[in-house]
Amino acid sequence: MIVGARIDFRLIHGQVANLWANARQVSRFMVVDDQVAEDATQKQVLRMATPATCKLSVLPVEKAAANINAGKYDAQRLFIVAKKPETYLRLLKAGVKLDEIIVGNMTTMDSVKKFGLNVNCDQGDLDAFAEIQTMGVPMVMQLTPQNTPEKFTV
Repeated sequence: MIVGARIDFRLIHGQVANLWANARQVSRFMVVDDQVAEDATQKQVLRMATPATCKLSVLPVEKAAANINAGKYDAQRLFIVAKKPETYLRLLKAGVKLDEIIVGNMTTMDSVKKFGLNVNCDQGDLDAFAEIQTMGVPMVMQLTPQNTPEKFTV
């Protein structure tokens, strides 16, 4: 069961590993990123950042979608983390059902629009968010589980 889908350019770090894991009772984190899935060093860093009580998968988008759609994680409490909204758009187009996307920390060198303190989007981000919005998937901005979620629209 998917218990969270978060955008965070830092992927797994203190906030995600501790606060979100506890709040959502996560049993598995899934980092979805085509480049990170091919980088042994980044995967090792993510393993070290993942709580000992949680399993970790680091997968490219197509493999993540195939595994989720095949029900591979149905008996687990799965929390998905990706750097960009484009990743979630690709998952949705591949048939993955998401109840909500939590927009967390995003940064970009080519910032076009800023939302709050921690969300800076480039045009690609805005386009992906707009398409996700048309698909009817709710999005909220929320830094930590203790913060009140704010509806996110572009």
